[in-house]
Amino acid sequence: MLFGLGWPEVAIIVIVAVVIFGPKKIPELGSALGKTLRGFKEEIKGSSADNNSEQDQ
Repeated sequence: MLFGLGWPEVAIIVIVAVVIFGPKKIPELGSALGKTLRGFKEEIKGSSADNNSEQDQ
């Protein structure tokens, strides 16, 4: 499955996250993580596009 983890491991991680952060905080953390990953992907694409334009010159 995900990073070589099975369903039991994922379930334990989810339970620990709920215990540590609480059920109300989990969606906020997911949203922040999603925004961070989107920004990271955009920077990667932007930097590869910059490298391609520099190589063309």
